[in-house]
Amino acid sequence: MMGRINPVTAAAAAFLVVVALLAILGEYAAPHDPYKQNLLSRLTGPAWTEEGSREFLLGTDKLGRDLLSRLIVGLQMSVGVALLGTFIGALVGTIVGFISGHFEGWVDNVLMMVVDIQLSLPFILIALTLLAFFGNSMPLFILLMGMYGWETYARLARGLVLSAKRQTYSAAIVSLGATSGRLYLRHILPNIASALIVQLTLTIPAIILLETALSFLGLGIQPPDTSLGQILGEGRDYLASAWWIAVFPGLIIFCITLSVGVVGDALRDKFDPTLKARQS
Repeated sequence: MMGRINPVTAAAAAFLVVVALLAILGEYAAPHDPYKQNLLSRLTGPAWTEEGSREFLLGTDKLGRDLLSRLIVGLQMSVGVALLGTFIGALVGTIVGFISGHFEGWVDNVLMMVVDIQLSLPFILIALTLLAFFGNSMPLFILLMGMYGWETYARLARGLVLSAKRQTYSAAIVSLGATSGRLYLRHILPNIASALIVQLTLTIPAIILLETALSFLGLGIQPPDTSLGQILGEGRDYLASAWWIAVFPGLIIFCITLSVGVVGDALRDKFDPTLKARQS
């Protein structure tokens, strides 16, 4: 019989499904034009407050734009950047880890030296330097997000590959004539997938927070595009008079990062073969 689903995990998964749907629909799910300015309605509060209006459920920003609509469009941008960055970093890091674990020797030493250099440098300083030197553009920004965390995947994949290569099943598969590609893709990768999934759930929130920090500083997503971090940055000057501009995007970022972590833990518990062996 299937085990009962943890209600916290179910709530987190349901929230992420809603986030995914809103991110996919984007402007089509927005009740108003997120870019339309209406200075007569600027800094209107949420609908349930005294200064609020039923027309704008979560209020408006300094230019009278509907905050809910901007949050939906910003959510689309933030989630898209986080997923693309995570995919790039995971792909590059896993490939580097597999190459390092396969060849070992001087190849392993060189690649791990590059990884150590990356780990020794604060990534936020690298991002700020590159953005200041090359200027801000969407391809460069996504590439920067992809650079974040690849070294962690490389170290993780390398260690798991080295461990898996010494297992009995690996020697048996090689003795049957399997190529290295088949050994890694068909046998070793599925066995280490759970660890990579857990790392993914740690990287996605980290990239969202990194994008938020850079956009908050004005070095991330640039107008006319918007993101949750950019909206949060715009609201820091209105915390006393229009708290909703900063509070709602911050709350969404918090809920997304928390939900991804909860679902990631659940996936790890479900697919990790070592945990299944302990429970049986």
